[in-house]
Amino acid sequence: MQMSYAIRCAFYQLLLAALMLVAMLQLLYLSLLSGLHGQEEQDQYFEFFPPSPRSVDQVKAQLRTALASGGVLDASGDYRVYRGLLKTTMDPSDVILATHASVDNLLHLSGLLERWEGPLSVSVFAATKEEAQLATVLAYALSSHCPDMRARVAMHLVCPSRYEAAVPDPREPGEFALLRSCQEVFDKLARVAQPGINYALGTNVSYPNNLLRNLAREGANYALVIDVDMVPSEGLWRGLREMLDQSNQWGGTALVVPAFEIRRARRMPMSKTELLQLYQVGEVRPFYYGLCTPCQAPTNYSRWVNLPEESLLRPAYVVPWQDPWEPFYVAGGKVPTFDERFRQYGFNRISQACELHVAGFDFEVLNEGFLVHKGFKEALKFHPQKEVENQHNKILYRQFKQELKAKYPNSPRRC
Repeated sequence: MQMSYAIRCAFYQLLLAALMLVAMLQLLYLSLLSGLHGQEEQDQYFEFFPPSPRSVDQVKAQLRTALASGGVLDASGDYRVYRGLLKTTMDPSDVILATHASVDNLLHLSGLLERWEGPLSVSVFAATKEEAQLATVLAYALSSHCPDMRARVAMHLVCPSRYEAAVPDPREPGEFALLRSCQEVFDKLARVAQPGINYALGTNVSYPNNLLRNLAREGANYALVIDVDMVPSEGLWRGLREMLDQSNQWGGTALVVPAFEIRRARRMPMSKTELLQLYQVGEVRPFYYGLCTPCQAPTNYSRWVNLPEESLLRPAYVVPWQDPWEPFYVAGGKVPTFDERFRQYGFNRISQACELHVAGFDFEVLNEGFLVHKGFKEALKFHPQKEVENQHNKILYRQFKQELKAKYPNSPRRC
């Protein structure tokens, strides 16, 4: 009997030791994932055991910290910059969708979150003290009720230097404090906002589009910089990730995403097949077709629409840069920043594409992915000061091209 009892004790001791060994091996396995097994095994593991999302309280604390800093002045001293009202964890090898908007145009953010599955960074411009307060209240409400915002969106705020954004008081949001869902936040914004053209703000403050673009793509390796009222094709983020993960040959290459505009924004095409059906009946046309045909013509739309249908995203053909081409593209590495002297309307994106060309980047057009702008761009829709601003930036662009000769003295390329 005593022998049987001793055997049982030994058995239980052995079982306990085995369980402890299994637990230790699991801990050792998890630690080895980061050091020995590589990023791929970590990704596979976290597909089944995802990290806990940041809590609402953590996000709100970050928002308060960013606002309490008082912001920093930009290089010109005209604008106050608040980085990281909302933050998101971004894989260094990921592709970020970077965009910018006035407070009213944040309505478009909902559609971008639906189409773009990866991280998104938005720079918001508040032209008045009231708009700065609305922007902080919105960030507070969106972080509270929108899990996608907490998980995937970084948000930054820019306002004129004479204003300071304030930490929202719990009593201040008013009707926003009564909202209970993400959809309710966007519905409320739709009722209070008056969306329009970013640079036609109706104030004496210039819209700093290039400052906002730089801020949105700051810290990113690969970024697709677009206007907030554009929508990417379905699966574009995933296709770019797969293509970039398979090869490291894309340094020094700008992967051009063809841009279109649609007459009626109610029917946004998801696939290239849908896009071409609308293109053939005149509901979709090349971007800027009615305003500046040369600004997009080098994309070679006739060649693109006749490419054979493929399942994988890839570069289809090389296009030499021509002035005044301003393509939308994905590029990594030492991508030149946007020149922040360009504000309001005209030459702000052309100047950056010009420098990209002089710096040695080649342009390759993607076969399947695309962007669609909501609505046709028409000259009559531009505000009265458009020509004055355009002339100012045209003179600045001439100066900018001369400066590039000194900045890249050994480059054989010129604009």
